[in-house]
Amino acid sequence: MRDLAAGLGYLAKGQKWVGRHGRWWGFGMLPALITLVGYVVALVFLGGWSEELAEWATPFADGWGSPWQGLLRTALAAIVFGGGLLISVITFTAVTLLVGQPFYESLCEKVDETEGGAPTPPDVPLWRELAVSARDSLYVLVRVAGFGVLLFACGFIPVVGQTLVPVAGFLVSGFFLTVELTAVALQRRGVPQRERIRLLRSRLGLAFGFGVPLILGFLVPLVTVLAMPGAVAGATLLARDLVPVEDAEDEPDEQDRQDRQDPADDAGGAPEVPGYGEHGPVPGNPYATGPEPVRPYGGPNPYSSR
Repeated sequence: MRDLAAGLGYLAKGQKWVGRHGRWWGFGMLPALITLVGYVVALVFLGGWSEELAEWATPFADGWGSPWQGLLRTALAAIVFGGGLLISVITFTAVTLLVGQPFYESLCEKVDETEGGAPTPPDVPLWRELAVSARDSLYVLVRVAGFGVLLFACGFIPVVGQTLVPVAGFLVSGFFLTVELTAVALQRRGVPQRERIRLLRSRLGLAFGFGVPLILGFLVPLVTVLAMPGAVAGATLLARDLVPVEDAEDEPDEQDRQDRQDPADDAGGAPEVPGYGEHGPVPGNPYATGPEPVRPYGGPNPYSSR
C-alpha cells in the first residue's frame, strides 16, 4: 500500500512541477497536440471510408436483400471504426513519446536539474535514440497486445469476465503505461528496457499507483494532452526513486585523486631512497646504538680489535 500511495504521489508531484514551471508545461504539450491532430485526421478518414471498406470486404452480400445487407455492413463498419479508435487509445502514448523524444528529453533533464543529482546521459546521436525508442515501444505494444488477447479470451468466462478481467485490463495497461513514461528518464540513466521492466515489476504497487489513474484519465483525449507533461515529469521523479544518482560531490575529482596519490606512485612504484648519511637507526639492529650514522671511512672502526 505504501508503494501504491507513492506512485500516486509521484503523479501528483509531476503535475505540480509543471504547474510551477508553466513554460515547460506548454513545451511538453506540443508533442501530444501534434499526435492528437494526426490521430483525429486519421480517424476522420477512417470514419468516412469505413462503409466503403465494409462493402469491399463483403462482396458475398451483394445479392442479399434488405435489411440484412445493411445490417451486416453497418456492423462491420462500426467494428472497423471501433478497432481504429481502440488502436489509437492504445498507441497514443507510445507515438506521443516517439514524436516528443527531443521535447521530453529536455523536460526530464530540467526536472533532474531542479531536483539535483542529474545523471550524465549516454552520448548517442538523436537518430539512434529515436530508433531505440521505436524498438522499445514496439516491444511494449506487442506485449500489451498479447495480454489483450488473453484478457479478451478470459472475458467469456462467466462472472470472472465481467468483474476481474476489466480490473486486470486496467492494471496491465497502467503498468505498461508506466514503463513507457519512465523510458525517457531511465534511458538517460543507461538502463536497458528489460531491466526497466524488471525494476517496475519488483515495485508493482508503485507502477500501478502511477499508471492506473493515468489510464483512466487518458481515456479522454483532451486530458491526455493536458496531463502528458506532468506525467513525464512525475515519471522522471519516479525513475529517480528506482535508480538514484549519486551526487557528484560524493565522488572525488581528478585533482583530489592526484592529491591523495601515494608519492611512491610518482616514481613508478619505487620507494624513495634517502641520501648517504641520512639513514637513521634501524629498529632491531643491535649495532645501531644511536642516531649518528656509522661512517666507515671517516672515523674509528668500532669492530676492529686492534
